[in-house]
Amino acid sequence: MRKFLVVLDDSRECLNAMRFAAMRAARTGGGVEILAVIPPDEFNHWIGVGDLMREEARERIHAHFEVFAKWMRDKQNVDPELVIRQGEPVDEILEQVNEDPEVGVLVLGAGTDKKGPGPLVTQLSKASGSLTIPITIVPGDLSKERLEAIT
Repeated sequence: MRKFLVVLDDSRECLNAMRFAAMRAARTGGGVEILAVIPPDEFNHWIGVGDLMREEARERIHAHFEVFAKWMRDKQNVDPELVIRQGEPVDEILEQVNEDPEVGVLVLGAGTDKKGPGPLVTQLSKASGSLTIPITIVPGDLSKERLEAIT
């Protein structure tokens, strides 16, 4: 089974990437793998405080994931899986792609503000020539109707 790997973060464009991945998976008989990365710099505190913050980050990720997962199950009949990694986001995304042979497409949402598409899209586009899978970049301002039409 081919899986669409999509990154869960706090960006607005994440929503369209999730929708796109779920709709494509539903239409092609694939799956969705949702990757959340906890950056290491969030926990440069005392050991006990860092452990507590890591656990709180995991709880936030699980709660956020459940919102997307419920929609995917109810509306697209896709049961996504969650992977949580800790480290630098781009490095962890590349590692996940390399470690999971079922991942067939990396789906990223592009930001719509004047700063550009976002750091993940910018950095992963530069690495795209050495990836073993294609990257799909979903514009952050596409409507649900337009997404449905193109998936």
